Amino acid sequence: MAKKSNGGWYVERDQENSYDRVRWLNLMISEPYYLFHLLVFFTYIPVRISAFQILSPARNSFLLKREIQVFVAYCVLTIVKIVRTESWESFIQDILLFAKIFLTAIALVLDYHLSLWYALAFLVIHIIAQQPPYEGLGSSNHLTPLQLESLLTEGNTSRFWLVEFRAFSTSACVCTSSFFPELSITYSNANLSFGTVDLGLFPNAAEKFGIPFGSLNQLPVYILFENATEVARFPEFDSEPYVFGPTITKIQIFSSFNNDQLGNNSHYEPSNPSV
Repeated sequence: MAKKSNGGWYVERDQENSYDRVRWLNLMISEPYYLFHLLVFFTYIPVRISAFQILSPARNSFLLKREIQVFVAYCVLTIVKIVRTESWESFIQDILLFAKIFLTAIALVLDYHLSLWYALAFLVIHIIAQQPPYEGLGSSNHLTPLQLESLLTEGNTSRFWLVEFRAFSTSACVCTSSFFPELSITYSNANLSFGTVDLGLFPNAAEKFGIPFGSLNQLPVYILFENATEVARFPEFDSEPYVFGPTITKIQIFSSFNNDQLGNNSHYEPSNPSV
């Protein structure tokens, strides 16, 4: 986006920021995942008002101190996450997790039955609702396995194809869902194209591309094809499954290929390096 002398650039940027705020507000209201969490969190307000009328002054004073401590701890963790976050999806997932832990802990101070109720409510939300992924597509293409094979074997397509294999049933894929579209906008050109394959929709494609679909916690995986031949992938799959998948960043995704393969290609240039 070019800067305009009449200030038009700033007006357009403000409009984009305003649109993002409206979009997130709409998600909070319309998406069941966010809506259910907000409803459960707001139930603490009438519970706290009732407790204030029932509990003794000493008990209310003790509870207020614990609430202040929890609020301060939550604010500190939120600030740390804002600084270190890689995506809004990851940030929201983390602050919701902290909120659930702290609310359950405060409820335990009031009554363990209330704490169990909150734990059960959050478990039900986890079962019936899923955090929505990033909706933008960027310059990448949603592909079926057959479409991917066809594109790789056609001689008139890009020399390089960087393909993301993902499944939105895993939290790691949701948290990194904005990385690939942003990279595709920056680096897509005549020599390099981007595509995504959803293994949640096409589980049979996992074995065809050498992806152990049983280890969902190791998704997403990124494979670089050159003239229909796989030349690199990131991250490498471990032979033994583990509970928590590797931390993936946008820099890791592209630098893992750029340094080893694309860096040796004199014809490769980002389409928009300033993004």
